[in-house]
Amino acid sequence: MDLLFGAGGIGVLVIIILIALFVILRSYKIASPSEALIITGRNASGASGTGRIVIGGRSVVYPIVQKAFILSLSSRQISVEIDGISINGIALRLRGVAQVKVGGTEDDVRKAAQRFLDQQDQIDHYSKEILSGTLRAVVGTLTVEQIIQDRASFAAQVQEESAHSMNNQGLIIDTFQISAVEDEGSYLRDWGRPQAAEVAKNAAIAEANAGRASAVEQAQQNEETQKQQALTDQAIAEQQQQLARCAGPR
Repeated sequence: MDLLFGAGGIGVLVIIILIALFVILRSYKIASPSEALIITGRNASGASGTGRIVIGGRSVVYPIVQKAFILSLSSRQISVEIDGISINGIALRLRGVAQVKVGGTEDDVRKAAQRFLDQQDQIDHYSKEILSGTLRAVVGTLTVEQIIQDRASFAAQVQEESAHSMNNQGLIIDTFQISAVEDEGSYLRDWGRPQAAEVAKNAAIAEANAGRASAVEQAQQNEETQKQQALTDQAIAEQQQQLARCAGPR
């Protein structure tokens, strides 16, 4: 009986140990380099008292009294397309592409978690709305020529003016580029014609100059060849005359 009780006690102890190990393993949370853990519950207060943040690391989350949420820090590609009016009254359609993500600091993660944790797909929608509104506003302050001739500065201005609204929600814009600028009429086509004509004119002039230079060079080469041939013919004639004198009657 004692032996049976002892065996039963060992079995119970083993079961308790296995349960404890299972609980510990289940409580051990790991975030990948592109993820952040937001741990809430008892004794999980961070610096601001709204939960503990673990970025790309690991932590033990106590069962029942604590809970862990995962927030993606991966970059998202956001496509933007708007209709706007330039400052000189030209209706334009613009397309741009941005790379957006949750910032890599605890403050950024905390802000993004408060807004998007339960609906992370809304990050794309929010970013698109902010970028579209800013892009439309910036277009209204520039002429078509400014937009076309310096797209890099134009895109940088959109990115800079969007940054404040994005940063307030823990988001950052890695890059923003203008991929296309179109109009509904013929303004862009007509505006480009003088430049195209000038390019064609310069190309024709350059081709003509190159042709003249080539012709002059060829003429010089022909003249030099003729001179050399004349000298050669003269030398041959003089040699023939000398041979004829030497072969005459003695």
